Amino acid sequence: MCGILAVFGCLDASQAKRVRVLELSRRLRHRGPDWSGLYQSGHSFLAHQRLAIVDPASGDQPLYNEDRQIVVTVNGEIYNHEKLREQLKSHKFRTGSDCEIVAHLYEDYGEEFVNMLDGMFSFVLLDTRDQSFIAARDAFGITPLYIGWGFDGSVWFASEMKALHDDCESFESFPPGHIYSSKQGGLRRWYNPPWYSENVIPSSPYDPLVLRRAFEKAVIKRLMTDVPFGVLLSGGLDSSLVAAVASRYLAATKAGKQWGDKLHSFCVGLKGSPDLKAAKEVAEYLGTVHHEFHFTVQDGIDAIEDVIYHVETYDVTTIRASTPMFLMSRKIKSLGVKMVLSGEGSDEIFGGYLYFHKAPNKEEFHQETCRKIKALHMYDCLRANKSTSAWGVEARVPFLDKEFVNVAMDIDPERKMVKPDIGRIEKWVLRRAFDDEQNPYLPKHILYRQKGQFSDGVGYSWIDGLKSHAAEHVTDTMLRNAKYIFPHNTPTTKEAYYYRMIFERFYPQNAARLTVPGGPSVACSTAKAVEWDAAWAHNLDPSGRAALGVHASAYQECNAGANDGTGNGNVNTFSKMPGREASVDAREVLIKG
Repeated sequence: MCGILAVFGCLDASQAKRVRVLELSRRLRHRGPDWSGLYQSGHSFLAHQRLAIVDPASGDQPLYNEDRQIVVTVNGEIYNHEKLREQLKSHKFRTGSDCEIVAHLYEDYGEEFVNMLDGMFSFVLLDTRDQSFIAARDAFGITPLYIGWGFDGSVWFASEMKALHDDCESFESFPPGHIYSSKQGGLRRWYNPPWYSENVIPSSPYDPLVLRRAFEKAVIKRLMTDVPFGVLLSGGLDSSLVAAVASRYLAATKAGKQWGDKLHSFCVGLKGSPDLKAAKEVAEYLGTVHHEFHFTVQDGIDAIEDVIYHVETYDVTTIRASTPMFLMSRKIKSLGVKMVLSGEGSDEIFGGYLYFHKAPNKEEFHQETCRKIKALHMYDCLRANKSTSAWGVEARVPFLDKEFVNVAMDIDPERKMVKPDIGRIEKWVLRRAFDDEQNPYLPKHILYRQKGQFSDGVGYSWIDGLKSHAAEHVTDTMLRNAKYIFPHNTPTTKEAYYYRMIFERFYPQNAARLTVPGGPSVACSTAKAVEWDAAWAHNLDPSGRAALGVHASAYQECNAGANDGTGNGNVNTFSKMPGREASVDAREVLIKG
């Protein structure tokens, strides 16, 4: 990850303004500690803080086309840059950076080239020939970007709002999958997949091998790196699959030849936590070089202010999960590692959250997955990116590969629905795709491990400790009067009030508080899904705990229906469940449709 800052159309083009832009750009240096750059053309500025992952030696930014008339600052990774270079043989490339491709694509294709990029990115491009500019963000908002406006008519872009909130009268999160064009005078969406409309319910048959191969391809392309790397491993399904695929194919990649074919894995938790135990088991099975980090509840509490400053939110669930990830990222960086693979996105795509057990039909199941994917940039993408970037570590998320998402979201949602009576648990289509008897990716009991929340998995006393700490700092009177102090997104718990106080101290502007989503939620649901169960309206804990009753009863039903249907099944034995008559291997595709 890198940090970008761009300013266009400011009235002041003096040296003092240049110094101010440099000062604001330094607020992003944690994202890119390896190099800094600034380009000025009249009343336009493009600044960059670089984290060098690909071509560390010569890929410093801003980057240019051959005659330096096109200038670009990019935060992200373009995984298909080598293929795109083949299409641009008439151009002369100065660096081996994957990001240089942006300037040359603009030369040949104009503003419509963005959909050609396969990767995670936010970028700003200046065409000095007419002083026009564009800015764009990747399909799912994996990389952060904000847009702001100054009193003088200036337009600002930055990776984090801390770089623009003091100098912009108004600012907001730049929407994922969009491009801003100064020529056309505003935003338009460049990412328009079939599932985006929500109301078009897919009907394609489920093909396990197609899903498996799409995910393997997504992981392999993310092994593009010139620096040491690893994988975040909690021991849950998603991170374990990422680690399993990366381990299987690492030796054949350039990164494997350069850094060795032993994958490094990382896990964090309170001593004795579920994640530490599960991750160690997966690491031993896969043969990774495993690194286990411990923290205490007090360590986490002491880091809360830093976490809120870096992650730029007061959302309770995000802060709970960001804090362990923030602490782990610091340890990872201390080992010299600069890039990690992570498992974000799977629960949104496959309906993996516990509350999906209550989806009333396939239409609402699919619509909720669409809503969740569209909101990722405000939750899990924001957490994963900013928690790691706080220490100069880049997180890559293969589940949010464009091609993989298109394959997964084209599956008839009937096949994704949780159906305990026939042994179909959450994310069944993903589990089945990697259930290979001939060449197992993971042991059965790990492949079918129950869903858990990251903030619970690091240790059950973590959330309890946060609540107790907040109760010591927020009185009943404070909470009772919260609606007068915080009329927007009024906190309803002492924990939420505590986080809000800290956030407002760092980011007191109204525009800042408006960047954080709100509304009722149960177990990470959208507000719309709360309607699925009347009882949830009285138990709106945003973590997974509110849905654990649903979870436990569902697995009891799975247990009763397992094996031969006699009710004598074992909850960890899924190989003979109805609907799982056989595993998928490389020779056959089962249950199409």
